[in-house]
Amino acid sequence: MRHIGTVVGTGVLLLVISACGSAQNAGTGAGGGPTLPTATSPSEVPPGVAPGEIPPDGKPVTKLDTNALSSEYPRTVWTQGDGKTVGVIGQEGGCGKASASVLEQSASVVKIELVETLPLDKKACTMDIRFPPLTVQLTEPLGERTVALTSRQEQK
Repeated sequence: MRHIGTVVGTGVLLLVISACGSAQNAGTGAGGGPTLPTATSPSEVPPGVAPGEIPPDGKPVTKLDTNALSSEYPRTVWTQGDGKTVGVIGQEGGCGKASASVLEQSASVVKIELVETLPLDKKACTMDIRFPPLTVQLTEPLGERTVALTSRQEQK
C-alpha cells in the first residue's frame, strides 16, 4: 500500500509531461494556409515543406557568394515567381528574430544582409536555433546575377 502513492504520483507526472509535449505540436500545421511573405520578416513555411527546404514554387539560386557567412549559417537561396522575390534561410535563436534586407543591387550582384535582432533587456530565452525562411523583393528579376550573403547581430 505504501507504494501506491509513488505509482500514482509517477503516473500523474507522466501524464502531465506527455500533455505538455503534445500541446507544443497542437498548433503546428493547423493554419489557414501559407501567408504572403513580407520583405524583411520570416515567411510561413508552406504545408509539406520541411524547415530549411526550398518551397515547391522556388527555383534554387546557384550563383552564391557566402564567404562572409560563418560556417554554421545556412546557405539555401531561391527565387520565386517572376524572379524578383528572393528567398533565403535565416538563423535565429532564443529571443532573437531573423530578418533580411537588400543592401545593394547591381548588374552583376545582389547583396543581401541577414540580421538576427536580439532584445536589449536580459530575460530568460529558450536555448534553440531556428531557421526561418525569409524573403526580399528586388527591383528587377535576379536572372544571372550572383547573390552575396552577409550576416550580423544587433540589439534593439
